[in-house]
Order: sequence, then C-alpha cells, then structure tokens
Amino acid sequence: MRELLKYLKAYRKESILAPLFKMLEATFELFIPLVVQQIIDVGIGNGDTGYILQMGGLLVLLGVVGLAASLTAQYFAAKAAVGFSTSLRNDLFAHINRLSYAEIDRVGTSTLITRMTSDINQVQTGLNLFLRLFLRSPFIVFGAMIMAFTVDVRSAITFVVVIPLLSVVVFGIMLITMPLYKKVQRQLDQVLLATKENLEGVRVIRAFNRQEDEMKRFERENSQLVDMQVFVGKISALMNPVTYVIINGGIIVLVWTAGKQVDAGVITQGAVVALVNYMSQILVELIKLANLIINISKALACAGRVQKVFEEKSSIADPAESSDGKVAVSAGDFSGGSASAARKGTDFIETSAGSPAGAVPKVEFRNVDFCYGESKEPSLSGISLKVQPGQTIGVIGGTGSGKSTLVNLIPRFYDVFRGEVLIDGKDVRQWPLNELRRRIGVVPQRAVLFAGTLRENMKWGRRDASDEEIYRALSIAQAKDFVDDKGEGLDLAIAQEGKNLSGGQKQRLTIARALVRQPEILIMDDSASALDFATDARLRKAIKEETKGMTVFLVSQRAATVRGADVIVVLDDGAVAGIGTHSELIRSCQVYREICLSQLSPEEVQ
Repeated sequence: MRELLKYLKAYRKESILAPLFKMLEATFELFIPLVVQQIIDVGIGNGDTGYILQMGGLLVLLGVVGLAASLTAQYFAAKAAVGFSTSLRNDLFAHINRLSYAEIDRVGTSTLITRMTSDINQVQTGLNLFLRLFLRSPFIVFGAMIMAFTVDVRSAITFVVVIPLLSVVVFGIMLITMPLYKKVQRQLDQVLLATKENLEGVRVIRAFNRQEDEMKRFERENSQLVDMQVFVGKISALMNPVTYVIINGGIIVLVWTAGKQVDAGVITQGAVVALVNYMSQILVELIKLANLIINISKALACAGRVQKVFEEKSSIADPAESSDGKVAVSAGDFSGGSASAARKGTDFIETSAGSPAGAVPKVEFRNVDFCYGESKEPSLSGISLKVQPGQTIGVIGGTGSGKSTLVNLIPRFYDVFRGEVLIDGKDVRQWPLNELRRRIGVVPQRAVLFAGTLRENMKWGRRDASDEEIYRALSIAQAKDFVDDKGEGLDLAIAQEGKNLSGGQKQRLTIARALVRQPEILIMDDSASALDFATDARLRKAIKEETKGMTVFLVSQRAATVRGADVIVVLDDGAVAGIGTHSELIRSCQVYREICLSQLSPEEVQ
C-alpha cells in the first residue's frame, strides 16, 4: 500500500482537510453531553424553561455546525478517494498494456480483471472510510475519556479499563481476519475465471452438452467462496456482540459507581447522564472503528494484490525507454536443444535463392532457442533462417510444432531465450517497439474485431488511412464483395468481437486490417483456416500480386496454402525439419511429404 500512496500526492490538500473537518465535527459532538448535563442540573433542576430552551438551541446549533463539517469532510474524502482510484486504475491499465505476453500468460486475464475492478473499488472504499473515520473515532474515544475525567475522576476509571479491553478485541479480530480476506479474494479470482471461461466458451459448452457439468463446476467454486466468506464473516461478526457486552458491562459499573457518588453528593444526576452519554459515544465509535478496520483490512489486502501487478516487470524492454539502449541477451542452455535439430537430420539452409549477393536479409533467425515461462522443454530450438525482402515464406508443421511461436518472435511479442532475431540486420531487441511494430502487420490466429464501424476497425491498421486505401485492402483480402452486399459500406456496424459476422468474414476483415497498415512484413498466423479453398487461393494470389516488395509469412497447417510460397519452412517438435521449395521438400523432407500426402492428391503432391 505504501508504494500506492504516491497517487494521493495530487490530493494532499483533500487528504488533510477531510480528517480535520471530521475532528471538528467530533469536537462539537463531545460538548453535547456537557450541554445535556447543564439542562438537567440547571434547567430541569431549577424549573427554568428559558434556560432549557436556550441550551436546546445550543444543541441544535452544535448539530447543524457538526453536520456542515461532516458534509465538507465527506466531500474532500470522496474527492481524494475517487481521484486516487482513477489515477491508480489508469496507471494499472497502462502497466498491464506494457506487459509482454509472457507476464499476461502467467498472471492470467481473470486475475488482472479482478485487480482492475473489484480490488481497486475496495481500495477506494477503504481510503474513503480511512480519511473520514480513522482519526475521528480514536479522537472521540480518547476525547470522551478525557471529558469523563473532567466530570468525575472516580467514575472515569471505568473508561480506563473498558477502552484497552475493546482495543484487544478489535485489533485481535483484525489480525485474524486480514489473511482470511486475502484467501477470499483469491477464491473470487477462481469464480471470475470460471465465469469468464463459460461466457467465452458458451458455444462449445452447448455443442458438447456440458451445461450441467459447468454449472456444477461453478457451484463448486462459488460454494467455496461462500464458505470462506461465511467463515471470515463469523469471526468478524464477533466484533459487535463482544464490544456491546464490554460496553454495557462498563455502563453497569459506571452507573453503579456514579450512583454512589450521587448519593454522597459528590456529583449531580446530570453528571451521571453525561458519563453514560460519553460511554455510549465510545460504544458507537468503537463499533465504527471495528467496521472501519475490517474494511481497511480488505482494502490493504486488495492494495497488496494491485501492487503485485505493478511489481510484474515486462520481460520485453523497450530500447526507446532505456538510457543506454543496450540489449540484454539471456544466456542459457536446454538439454538437447541444438541436438534436436541434429536429431531431425536436417542441415541449415538459407532462403537466399534469387536474392542479390551480399543482400541484407529482411528477417533472420540466428540459432534461436525459445521456452515458455518455467517450462524445461524448449518450444523452439536451434532455429536458423534467412529471409530476403519480398519473399513469401510458408511455415508448416503439425499441431504444437512451434509455428505461431516462431512468427511471434518477429514483432517481439516474446523474447528469445538464446540466439537473435534480426530485421534489416538489426536485433529486434534494439528496435524501439513502436517503430518495430509499425513495420509489421500481424493477422492473429483468433480473429478479433472491436465494437464500432468497419471504418473504425480498419483504421486500427493505420489511423490516417483513406477510404480508398481501406477498400483496396478489403479487395485484396477478398472481403469487398460481402461488405458491398451488406449495403452500408465502411459504416457497417461491427458487434462486440464481430459476433454479427461469420468466421470467414471476420478472418478476411482482420487480414484487410493488417494490409491497411501497408507493412514491410506481413504475418498471417493460420488466419485463413475458416476460408474455403477457392477463396483461400484467390486471397493468396491477390496478396502475391498486390503486395510487391512485402515480406510475407504464411503460417498454416494446409499444404495447399504454403505450396506456392517462395520458401517453405517445415517445423517438427520445435526444430527445423526442412527448408526449401515445394518440389525440393517433397524429395528431401519426410515430414513435409507426409503432410502433403495426407492432404493432397498424388498429382498435386508432384
């Protein structure tokens, strides 16, 4: 929480004024029992109606001034708390956007959503209550005790005993409940994860008729959350009855002691009422303090969870933000890493056929190894590859062979474990991220569109793209015909995640979005899987004819998609099984030959 307090600097004035006005209100409140004492002893005792009305007016005045002070304090506390949470949420969102795929994969999207929403809301509530009550309640408690000593020292001894007992109860319960609230928040993450998976996978769940299983799973996770909340709630619920028992016991002792003092003529009846009022004030404020501490405990637990997200540092360092711009290259070794390529029985082959002698490769992989997270097994090992400008590179292999991983290293979505990935002869880790990714157009496996118009979605590729450029990209992506059929042109409304479009339509629009960017390097990561073979063929032909000079990576499991590429890279279990043209690989690469024979007719294979 301490690291997050920097967000209060902009609201330093409000953070000071809010508790000050609350203490001003508390000061007026402490005078009320003394006024009541005077009404009883002087006004009622002497039958002086004028004095009673005069003191009654003073009570009303104290109440009005106290209310004004309370409203002012509430305004400043709310302004500080809302401003704090707004700045915190903005910075957290920006920080999450700077995290690499590796950190997002490790932390999990459901956890990040919880941190952004319920955790920060809980911190906001805790801060608001802290500014209003954390000083006010102790001030009332100790102020009431001091005021009680001004009324009668002997009777006030009861306060000295009661307050420490209450403090032990309040802080003891707080120490027990704080770690339990952290567990509750972790279980809330699991409930959110189950909800997110069900909503995103609703079609699959219904297709396999697994609604009952998923409902049982959600009920199980939710029941665990409820059980944990009930358990910690039972402990927290002890707060009120225990404090009431102690306070009421103190009141009994106080009345008994003060009653003797009245009989002895030491104090008046009004003084006894004032002492009881002070004890009641202590009761109310300690209950408030107890509930405040519970809320602060939750807020601190949530603040710690938010802080942990801030402590996640991106493994992708942007040289533009670095003072020296040096590249930190991780060193390491995988058991059997480079041996994996040898096990495949393939040699390193450069894709330099037809390129000028000495030309700098557009993209180059130099002995690249890559491993996801804490995994001990490499996803890629010993990858060496040179791609010349303007070439079309087909990347093919079985499921899990590392095709997407390979192309994700080019825009630096992940950093290599060992080796280098170079663009125009320069390590991608030396490129400023904005400049690097401005040169690259990516069409991901999962077609993602955003709510808005078609024009707005296309301008994700380039903000200043004209309508003519967008239509040209749609035409290349084989999307112009169905867009024209809908009759709305570029004003076509796109629902959230493109739910009003078919899978093939969404894929074609994501391809067009990347083409609008007019990138130097285009990466199509299995982005035509929902297209029929005829449309796929037209798409590949249009890209080849209309994107002269663009280096294109075609990732696919379809042999027909990559067979026309200038160079085909065959991956098997994270290593290169073969590099060459279709005809070369049919003769030299058993893995590629098996893929082709399983998908193509013998005539097409040849």
